[in-house]
Amino acid sequence: MSEKILSNKSNLQVLFEDNHIIVVNKRAGDIVQGDKTGDKPLSDVVKSYIKDKYNKPGNVYLGVVHRLDRPTTGIVLFSKTSKALPRLNKLFAEKKTNKTYWALVKNQPPKQQDTLIHWLRKNPKNNKSTAFIKETSDSKKAILHYKILKQLDNYFLLEIELETGRHHQIRCQLASIGCPIKGDLKYGFKRSNPDASISLHARQLEFTHPVKKEAISVIAPLPKDTIWDACL
Repeated sequence: MSEKILSNKSNLQVLFEDNHIIVVNKRAGDIVQGDKTGDKPLSDVVKSYIKDKYNKPGNVYLGVVHRLDRPTTGIVLFSKTSKALPRLNKLFAEKKTNKTYWALVKNQPPKQQDTLIHWLRKNPKNNKSTAFIKETSDSKKAILHYKILKQLDNYFLLEIELETGRHHQIRCQLASIGCPIKGDLKYGFKRSNPDASISLHARQLEFTHPVKKEAISVIAPLPKDTIWDACL
């Protein structure tokens, strides 16, 4: 599927939608679900979009299937029906989805492509994960695969495929090999991005439709930015 936006109403980029699911392109700064900040979450924005588009009375059902970190951009999938939600949850839990991310890093990775295996331990106090080479107390195994897609003037574009889904996994594992993501102050990049984003984008999601059983592939357009533009 090409980089197609079905709707761009109220800054909500809808990439795919049918009776059971809706896929949107999350902006940097949006939170997927409500948290202690009290900021309006993306889930509420999507509910409003559905309510307005279909003139739905009363409350709109929307199931959150997965999340992205607040400064990250890209694909987020929601369920529009209670029938689809448990099936989607099962797909994600059983790792029957393919998630591809793009990231911009300043430093060249040690290899053109590699598999990174670490044990990550989350610290809830500072909302940060630490990577260890060997298993340690309260750690979880994290596996990702990366390859260098393109060398830009000052950055390297990496494509990442996740085998596990740990807290801040891509951010933490790339930082552990000396390649913090552009703008990611928390994991060692020296300067923030002007919009407080980090240059990590959930680029593609492939999965089987929970009801129709068809293969679905969605690609999220990149943020409007001169460095991201150079990646295409």
